[in-house]
Amino acid sequence: MSFRVVRTSKFRHVYGQALKREQCYDNIRVSKSSWDSTFCAVNPKFLAIIVESAGGGAFIVLPHNKVGRIAADHALVGGHKGPVLDIAWCPHNDNVIASGSEDCVVKVWQIPDGGLSRTLTDPVVDLIFHQRRVGLVLWHPSALNVLLTAGSDNQIVVWNVGNGEVLVHIDCHPDTIYSACWNWDGSQLVTTCKDKKIRIINPRTGEIENEAIAHEGSKASRAIFLRHGLIFTTGFNRSSERQYSLRAPDALGDPIVMVDLDTSNGVMFPLYDPDTNLIYLCGKGDSVIRYFEVTPEQPFVHYINQFQTPDSQRAIGMMPKRGCDVSTCEIAKFYRLNNGGLCQVISMTVPRKSELFQEDLYPDTLSDEASISAEEWMSGTDADPQLISLKGGYVSQSHGTQLTVTKKSNVLDKMPPKGPKSATNGSATTTSSHNDSTNLSANENIANNNVQSAPPVIEHQCAVTEKDLKNITDEIRKLKAIIVKHENRIRALEATVAASKSDEPTNNSSTTPKEDTTKHGGTNLAPDEV
Repeated sequence: MSFRVVRTSKFRHVYGQALKREQCYDNIRVSKSSWDSTFCAVNPKFLAIIVESAGGGAFIVLPHNKVGRIAADHALVGGHKGPVLDIAWCPHNDNVIASGSEDCVVKVWQIPDGGLSRTLTDPVVDLIFHQRRVGLVLWHPSALNVLLTAGSDNQIVVWNVGNGEVLVHIDCHPDTIYSACWNWDGSQLVTTCKDKKIRIINPRTGEIENEAIAHEGSKASRAIFLRHGLIFTTGFNRSSERQYSLRAPDALGDPIVMVDLDTSNGVMFPLYDPDTNLIYLCGKGDSVIRYFEVTPEQPFVHYINQFQTPDSQRAIGMMPKRGCDVSTCEIAKFYRLNNGGLCQVISMTVPRKSELFQEDLYPDTLSDEASISAEEWMSGTDADPQLISLKGGYVSQSHGTQLTVTKKSNVLDKMPPKGPKSATNGSATTTSSHNDSTNLSANENIANNNVQSAPPVIEHQCAVTEKDLKNITDEIRKLKAIIVKHENRIRALEATVAASKSDEPTNNSSTTPKEDTTKHGGTNLAPDEV
């Protein structure tokens, strides 16, 4: 009689190894905000970390080859007026990143290939809706330019970044939203809230499909959708012990698995690899990374091992599978920051003797190509994310791709003014002055500069429509009216000065020079009249 004692799994032996210090990133002033966020986002091109910044909020973006000690004056992405709380790279364009901040604004940025040479302050688009700080930004897994944001105003907003418009506004949470996650094809949304409930929501209508108490503890909880539909959560029990659970969407109140871990008070972030069904638990303030495998047999969530470090972690980011090194059997890569400013790179590998491509370790993984457009998704179309094979290495499909935003006029009116450098305002001034055939004086130029605070008519390579042309015409008419008004005022002032100067020789005993009188438009007096 034979029986199996040890569970068979190709991921039973997963080992983590930290790279040498010279291959890591040092001297990074990671944010001291108390918000529960990973503060770090990674893709195959860049590493982004939220940093401490005076006079607003900022994050640093580093190409992967810029290792070593980072200069204190390194270029930042710094357009927010309040501390940045969350950042997320677009899964379909490795040069585009979104950021949410305490200033209630979500900004989408385009990072040039090779990184930043100077501080970036002009985003591609500002997304303005939330009334309180925005602590969560999350991209749709398969639809292009669909972004979810959640704020402390208890609102969830789904945006079409392509035109800066709100697609869906979800208002079903009575308190602060801790986390949100799309399912595999983006047709459902799971959220956790300060009221201890976990909710499954239809993201197109905002309707709650199912809800239940997730964890009894009052501290923050997190929830993620697994690839095959199950939901994995982390949180606290009534005794403030950390725990995790596995649930089915149609039975949220009856967990399949509920396990207590330890008594630490740091929020656990579940980082999920859908290719291998591995979940990595990384807690803020922890010195370990635990990893588990989810399988169909008991006990469903299998503890594998943990990676131990001597210091606690402040922030952590996980590299997408297409950024891992398949030649060394690397199945995950983490970027872990400690309080001392060191960003440590940790490689998780499965040792294999063969140097050939290991197809069982690397099934087809998520591509950087979108499956559907934002309009198709909003119309009711669902599609699984595009998959690619990593055999032979990954080649980016988004090299040099530019994010183009086609804005509506009402969105432009909400944008803050860009200042006197707007090329559109200059061209409008030239057009109006040409039509009036008027030579502007110095005072008229001052009046013209006062008009520079008007909102820019065309920004970010927008497509010109009839509505845009009408707005341009209205701006030109306003400009004409201001110029004519100031011209009439100048003429009246000149006439007043001329009249006062003509009376001056009679009232005063001093002699007014002839050239001064001529300059002010007065009457030329003969010597004997003086």
